[in-house]
Amino acid sequence: MQTSYLAQEPARSEVDALAGATVVEFGAPWCGYCQAAQPAIAEAFAAHPGVRHLKIEDGPGRRLGRSFRVKLWPTLVFMRDGQELERLVRPAGADEIGQALARIDRPG
Repeated sequence: MQTSYLAQEPARSEVDALAGATVVEFGAPWCGYCQAAQPAIAEAFAAHPGVRHLKIEDGPGRRLGRSFRVKLWPTLVFMRDGQELERLVRPAGADEIGQALARIDRPG
């Protein structure tokens, strides 16, 4: 699990080209909702160590978040082979996140 925000956001084409299970988490380090969600996110990811996690700082001028139409933080986008399968906005807890992870974390 990625614990800090990436220094530079990847291009949308790079994210769309990723093979396998990926979660793109949009938020900001100063966001209270994002900080409060971190224990639940960590708990859920502990059971899915093979899922790629990209933690992207979002905000004005950030193109990746706009391309995903992110409105609130944190937003978790669950992808498999570059396709969005599910998203959670301000997830309620580790169970909800874990269930979404289980749906993308499966053999090819």
